[in-house]
This record gives sequence, structure tokens and C-alpha cells, in this order.
Amino acid sequence: MNSPLQRMPKIRFRGLIIYFIITMTLLYISYSNLLFSKKDRKSPDITTVPNKIEAPPFNHSSNTTSSHVQNSADQKRPNLVEPPPRRYLRYDTNLKHIAFGIASSSNLWEIRKEYIKTWWRPKETRGVVWLDKKVVAKKGERLPEIRVSEDTSQFKYLNKVGSRSALRITRVVSETLKLGMKDIRWFVMGDDDTIFVVENLVRVLSKYDHTQYYYIGSASESHIQNILFSYSMAYGGGGFAISYPLAKELSKMQDKCIHRYPALYGSDDRIQACMAELGVPLTRELGFHQYDVVGDILGLLGAHPVTPLVSLHHLDVVNPIYPGMKRAKALAHMLEAANEDSASLMQQSICYDSTRYWSIMVSWGYAVQILRGVMSPRELEMPSRTFFSWHKRADYTAYAFNTRPVERHPCQRPFVFYMYKTKTEPETNQTVGLYYRHRTRSRYCRWKMASPEKLDFVVVIKPRDEDRWLKAPRRDCCRAFPKIKNNTMILYVGNCKDGEISEFQSKKLL
Repeated sequence: MNSPLQRMPKIRFRGLIIYFIITMTLLYISYSNLLFSKKDRKSPDITTVPNKIEAPPFNHSSNTTSSHVQNSADQKRPNLVEPPPRRYLRYDTNLKHIAFGIASSSNLWEIRKEYIKTWWRPKETRGVVWLDKKVVAKKGERLPEIRVSEDTSQFKYLNKVGSRSALRITRVVSETLKLGMKDIRWFVMGDDDTIFVVENLVRVLSKYDHTQYYYIGSASESHIQNILFSYSMAYGGGGFAISYPLAKELSKMQDKCIHRYPALYGSDDRIQACMAELGVPLTRELGFHQYDVVGDILGLLGAHPVTPLVSLHHLDVVNPIYPGMKRAKALAHMLEAANEDSASLMQQSICYDSTRYWSIMVSWGYAVQILRGVMSPRELEMPSRTFFSWHKRADYTAYAFNTRPVERHPCQRPFVFYMYKTKTEPETNQTVGLYYRHRTRSRYCRWKMASPEKLDFVVVIKPRDEDRWLKAPRRDCCRAFPKIKNNTMILYVGNCKDGEISEFQSKKLL
């Protein structure tokens, strides 16, 4: 056994080690606190940071501290400032920055030029009509410059059902580029039977950076057409836009590209093939309308998507959009409404007459449709199939969007009121539109309820809304005045108020 004297040195040594460890620990803690306090003093004051965000209001009900402590805490809390709301990024593109390349043919020129006259604005719009050979031009006609396309005999064309004219039309953008027009940002291609709403075209293109590569347009309404050609292709009849730098790149390689696709059918699929080689995808804008349909397009125009109406096409094979008018005259009539509020043209709104149990659809600048009974907005925003597919044997599955059948029951057929005249009241900046009832024969309805057939006119009052596409897309709301005077119904269309929705409210709920 070890004696107490022998254990004494070991105990002293252990005590020294413990004392040393405790001393170093205290020094470390003290140094750390000093270091952190210095960092806190050197950090920037949050109140000096730009674009400050305002803190939400303090919730006193959930706070358990005394009012004295709360006040002192509020004094120490930095005053935060709410940043300005972000504005939607847009570019200052104007009509003068757009060059139109319009494809036409000499044998149809006398008919198709009437369509161009409806939307072309001399000294404002810029561009060229490209023909296969010279035509006689009359002085004073409101038309673009007319040129003859370059020779394309060096290119092979092997498609058995198409036309060689597709080769020269493919080069419309490149040939327009070669003209060297100044201050051009966009090249827009269309056919001679394409109608452009130029203000809405400017609105759409202003969303995009013209210094980047953009290929903008839309596919066909026909599902079968898109399968036969491509969902990735902008259909030329509906029109498409190519940014200036992309047009330059296209012109460098287009002739070689055309040589590689001799079996393709048309010009727009050749353009898309070249875009695929350039690696530029289609940017979809639903306001470009190819309209690969026939018949009455009331169903399409009466339920236009919530997007600016940019173009219409195939106007020779659909009925005049306003009954009783020639096609070109009807289109000019439509553009009269566009002169009052182009941003709202064809925009749909839905409301209900709760006293008469009517469902009401307004396609501003075009038509008002009133139906007996109540249909939900989900149904009414679908186009009704008043038209037929380009491929006439196809059924409702032939379309690239949802549709609903035309109502066959005599009591559910819509009463259609077409736009007669629209004007703007300068004092109120409101548009006032008068819509007349299109009278057609209809079968007898046995429903014991109010009938819209007693109406002769509908008046639509709507504030001008040229900045509507600077905001998030939303349908306007519609309100029906309860009283009907002189066989005329009055509707008010405008931006939806807070909490306002399109719903039917029966008398019990009102």
C-alpha cells in the first residue's frame, strides 16, 4: 500500500491540470463574447438598405409583454419602407418598328387586296406585298408597296399535293430583310387574307425583347392539322413574328435549309424546320388565329380566349362575321369597334339576369348572346361548335381546345345581337355600343318564362381599358340592368370589383 505522503504529489498534479482547464475555458468564453460584440457594432443598419420592406403590423393580442417593454421594443425596431410595386417589363415597341411581309398571288390579288385595305394604314404601317408576277396597281389605293418575289427555280419541290409557291413564300421574311428598312425590330408575316389588329400586335410584341431570338405565333385550331404538320409550328395564315436578330440568322442559312426539305408541303413548315435547326422554339400567343375551320365562327369569336385579338385568317371560307354584309365590309365594321377600344375587342364577359333566368355572354365589339336558363361560366367560356372542322368527317375531337355542342332544344338556342355601332363618350371615357337582334326562324318554345325574343336591341356600356393587358389576364364582369325599356336591354361591362364573380343569384339569395 502507498502511504498518504506518496499520494500527495499525484493529487497536487491533478489539481494543477483542473485549474489550468478551468482558466482556459473562462478565457475562451470571455474572448468569444468580446469578438461577437465587436461584430454586432460593425454590422450595417438595416434602415440604410434600399428597397426596404415594411414589416406586417404587430399582433398585440399574441404578445404577453408589458406595454412599457412593448414601447421600448417598437422604438428599437427599424422603420421599414414598402418597395414600389413591380411593373410588368415591357419594351417601347411601336408600329413603326414592325415590317410586314404579306404573301399573295397575282390570280387572287384583286379579291384579296380588299382584305388588306381594311387594316393597312398608309404612312403608319410599313411592309411589302410579295407576288409571283407583276400586277396592275391603281393609284390612290390604301395598299402597301408591291414587289415580285425572287426566282426559286433552283430549289426542288417534291410534295405531290402542294404548290411550288410555298418556296417563294418561305423566303418572304428574308427578302423583306434585304430591303434594308431602318429601325425595324420585328418582321411579321401573313397572307393576303390575314387581318391584323395592329394595336394588339404591338401590345403582344412589346412583351418581348426584340434583341433576342423570338419566333412568335400560334398553332392551328385543328388538332388534325397540327398532327399532320406540327404543334411546334406557327401557322403562316394566322401570322407570325420574327425578331430582327433571328431574321438575320435565318437569312444566312435559309436557302441551304430549304434544299434540305424538298418534300414539305408549305412555307410555314419550312420556316419551322429552319427554326428547329437554329434551335429556336415557338413562343405561343393565342391571339394569332389560323382558323382552319369552315362555316359560322360565332362560336369561336363569341368565346375568345383572354388574350388580345391579333389576327384572323381564312376569311374566304367562313361566313361573314356580321350577317348580311360582304366579308371585307364586315371586317371593316369590326375594326370600327377596334378604333374605340382595340384592347377589348372580342373580349368575353358573362353575367346573368336573375329576374328572368337568362344567361348572357358579351363579346365586346362583336355580339351579345342571351340564353334562357342558367349555364355556368365554365360552359359558356367554351366555344360552341357553330363551325365545322377543316376535315369535315371529324367530330368534336378534331379541335385543339375544348368545345361544347350547339344547343338543339328550341328553348335553349341563343338569341344573338350583333354590333351595329360603337362610340366613345368623351366626358366619361366610356364606350356605348348598340347591338341589334339577328332575326332567324326558330321552333316554338314551351317554357313558361321570359323570352329574349321581345328584345330588339342591347346597349353595352363599357369604360375604355387600353391598359388592360398591362395587368394579369382576367375576364371583365358584366352587370344587367333590371329594367327593360323600349325593347332594349342595358348591360354594363367593366373591371370586376373586389369579390365580384360571374354567378347566378336567385331571388332567394339576393
